[in-house]
Amino acid sequence: MGLDLGQRRIGLAVCHGTGRLVIPAGHLDRQTLKQDIDRLLDIARERQIEAFVAGLPYTLAGEVGAQAKRAQGFVRALRRRTNLPVYTVDERFTTYEAEGLLREAGEQPSKRRGLVDATAAALILERFLAEENR
Repeated sequence: MGLDLGQRRIGLAVCHGTGRLVIPAGHLDRQTLKQDIDRLLDIARERQIEAFVAGLPYTLAGEVGAQAKRAQGFVRALRRRTNLPVYTVDERFTTYEAEGLLREAGEQPSKRRGLVDATAAALILERFLAEENR
């Protein structure tokens, strides 16, 4: 399951079978850290998820900024609560890319923020899978 960890929402994406088909799978509105992880683990059980892939929003210079530190904290908490593997991937530009894809599809990203987050999560998962297949 791909995770786009935002301050307001967590975008979700899943892949099926051989990992070639990655699809956006909605989003969660953020609550508390515990509640967010509880809901993710429930979804993981329902969808028989085998691993999580969280995007880390590094700065343009590739450094760990405030947002990446928050994401790393979420990843640490998730790892403590599950036996499933939790991977991370550089997610720079995924939201921007997701907005462009949605515009091309005739959507208005500014009115569909949850869809932007889910699409960004799909891009994060695709990026991870592409790196794994190299």
